Amino acid sequence: MSLVETSPRIVLASAINDIFFTEPLFDAMPDVVFFVKDLEGRYVVVNRTLVTRCGYKDKDDILGRTAQELFPTTLAQSYTEQDQMVVLSGLEVKDQLELHLYPDRDPGWCLTNKVPLRDKNHQIIGLTGTSRDLGMPDQRHPVYHRIAAAVRHIHAHYAESIHMNELEQITNLSIAQIERYFQKIFSLTPRQFMIKVKLDAATNMLADMNRSITDIAASCGYQDHSAFSRMFKATVGVTPSEYREVLQKKAVKNF
Repeated sequence: MSLVETSPRIVLASAINDIFFTEPLFDAMPDVVFFVKDLEGRYVVVNRTLVTRCGYKDKDDILGRTAQELFPTTLAQSYTEQDQMVVLSGLEVKDQLELHLYPDRDPGWCLTNKVPLRDKNHQIIGLTGTSRDLGMPDQRHPVYHRIAAAVRHIHAHYAESIHMNELEQITNLSIAQIERYFQKIFSLTPRQFMIKVKLDAATNMLADMNRSITDIAASCGYQDHSAFSRMFKATVGVTPSEYREVLQKKAVKNF
């Protein structure tokens, strides 16, 4: 018998009765959405956080349903396209910064991860994923105040092109240190944080239906309307126009 055949991992895997034994662990994480989907995009396993954010009481209200049945059309299409990329290519989604808009919850930023699920023959049979809320920064960190100065600069100049050497001068830290501390404090790279600040501003502006998207793009530092739309869709999952439609429908529903 080979070492592989007798490895603790193989022995334990064959002995586990419930392959979804991790589900109760994710139920205890209010800041993490966890799910498993089959090849048709139907939810097979979900945690309590996803159920609550979709406005339901029980997991049975979601199990067997697809994103198209739970989310606004434009957002559901984005989630489905991302799922299809995972199951068709076998590639993983790692720490994708996304803005999520749940039916009964305000928009929120998260980092999404998705990986394909394979059977014993290594054929892809579905996918599993998590979306972790971006929490508040750790103000107890010893260099927080230096990084906070960089953050203030980013917020004050989000409509401009900010270069890393500017942050070096402000913080008196090297680029490598800045990147490391941003990851430590915010769980984001400086570039991800800059995009987040731009899109936070953009999504707030989109709520004002009297402002044109061209004007909003310019206010966020994009003279090219199409470049703004590409960046917005790549991060949020929908175009600015589609996002505005979601806000309008949500406003009507809550009226």
